[in-house]
Order: sequence, then C-alpha cells, then structure tokens
Amino acid sequence: MTPISSPQTSSSDLDRLMRALDIELVALTELLVPRGYRAESRKIDAPAIHYNLSGSGRVSVNGGPFHPLKPHLLIIVPPKTPFTIEVDGDGPVHRLIGQDCWQPDDENKILRVSVPNEVGEVVQICGYFNASFGPIVGLFRDLAVPVLEQFEPNDKVDQKLREAMSELLTQEVGAGAMTAALLKQVIIALIRRSVGSSNSWAERFAILRDQQITRAFADMVARPGAAHTLASLAHRAGLSRSAFISRFVAAFGRSPMAVLRDLRMRQAASDLKTTSNSVDVIAHSAGYQSRSSFVRAFKRAYGQDPTEYRATDGRPRELHVEF
Repeated sequence: MTPISSPQTSSSDLDRLMRALDIELVALTELLVPRGYRAESRKIDAPAIHYNLSGSGRVSVNGGPFHPLKPHLLIIVPPKTPFTIEVDGDGPVHRLIGQDCWQPDDENKILRVSVPNEVGEVVQICGYFNASFGPIVGLFRDLAVPVLEQFEPNDKVDQKLREAMSELLTQEVGAGAMTAALLKQVIIALIRRSVGSSNSWAERFAILRDQQITRAFADMVARPGAAHTLASLAHRAGLSRSAFISRFVAAFGRSPMAVLRDLRMRQAASDLKTTSNSVDVIAHSAGYQSRSSFVRAFKRAYGQDPTEYRATDGRPRELHVEF
C-alpha cells in the first residue's frame, strides 16, 4: 500500500523528535582544494555533511550534474554516495588530490586533506555522522538524494562546525559530547529551514513524510517506556489498526512494535551508562515488567547482557574514512 500524502509534520512533533535525536560523529575532515584540483570522497556507510567555509567551485553527488559551490552552502550526502568537488584553474584538467595529501590524526579522528605548497581555494569542513532515534531508525539513513541548503554568515553554522573541530583537537573532558551537541545544532538549524517552507525537503525523509505516522512515532520516541500498544498508537495516529500498521511499515520498513523495541533498548543502554539504577529499575523504565524478557531483548540488540554492557564502553565500531 502506498502511503497517503499528508500535510507537513507539525512543529510540536518535530520538536519532540529533535529533542530525542542522537548524534554520533564518525569522523571530521578539514578539506582544502586548490585551483585546478579535484577531490573525491569514497562510499562510506554513513551520511556526510559538507559545509563550504570559503571559495567557489562546483560539486557533484553520485556522478550527477555539477552544482555551483559557494560559501556557506551546506550539503547532506546520503550514505554510500560518492561526492566530487572541482575548482577551476588555468586549464581544463583537474588534478586529483591523492593519498599523499592526507594528513591523518587517528587519535583525534581528524583527517586534513590539502596539497603541499598550494593555497586552498575551497575550504570545507566535512564530517561523517549518524543521526538516529535508536539502533535502527536513522534520520538520513534512507535519504535518496542530497540536501543542499544555502546559509548566510549570520546563521553561524560555520562557527559551530569550527568549534566542533576545535573540540576534537583539544580532546578535553566531554569533547565527544560537546562535538555531538554542536553538530546537533547544525542539524536542527537545517530542519528549521524546512518548517513552513513550500518546498520542504524534509518530505524526502520516510519518517517525516506521513504526518499521522510521524505523530505516533514522535510519541514513541518521547515515551518509549510507556504502555504503548498497536491500538493506542493507531489511535494516536488517527488511523485504524490495519491502516496504521500498513503505513508505518511503508515508512520505516519494520513493524511498530519492532521499532518500539529498538527505542526501548536505546533508552536502556543510555540508562546503563549514565545512571546507577539497578537492571530491574532500568527494565521497568524501558517498559518491561519481566527482568528476564528485558535481558533477552537487550542481548539480542547489543550482543551483551545489561551487566556486561555497563562494564564496557558500549561504543559502536568506528568507520574507516577515506578520500
């Protein structure tokens, strides 16, 4: 069944979703492309963010037509999608920035890409990140086409990204959390641009396309431990149970109860790391009446039982990023 087109998602639902959105920075790159050069990124299994600090050139996503590149242009590139930047020089040939131009700093997760003895005409901050509502539901994971948004200097997006870069370089206490918070501000600024716009690019996202389904999902995200049922969620969406299930699966590719279980596991994982509450208390907060059923569900989701997870760093694997 094809999802029914609906009006734009309400500001209140978007607000609840943005509050619950988790940002994980995979890597951050400073990219300087001189005149007459071309930079190409490879396919990485994470969305990419490119913000043009200065300079002019052109960009192509996934081999598509080139788009003018100007200062303060922000681009979100879908996962596993190559990205090309070209800056014109004195001739028609664009030299590829090769591996000898990498300056990796693995400890700080910084990769600087520049050409020795050349001045960067285009200067960008580029990052790979995950923006998610749990282990499975990602805001940009199913994005089919890139998002391009032109900001202005007074929006201070460049300032937030420079601060994020600085946080990673200093590696002070809480640097990871501060970097994620700064990147989240950038994502929220991007979402705000869509609210009230007649050309809402947010409609490209499956989880925002159907207002009635988004309403129910926002309630699940805000209160994952509540006693949600298919009947209560369908009522929240203003749909019959069968229509709700059909349209939810069309939007998420999974059943409502499977997505709810992921959201509950996310809350439990966070509580295990940030509180000293007992496993029984955490299980109850996540909507489980039985400790044993909670432990089984958690182990399926994270590969460890809750006690083992609490004793480890619980961090997901890092991706290897290449240009």
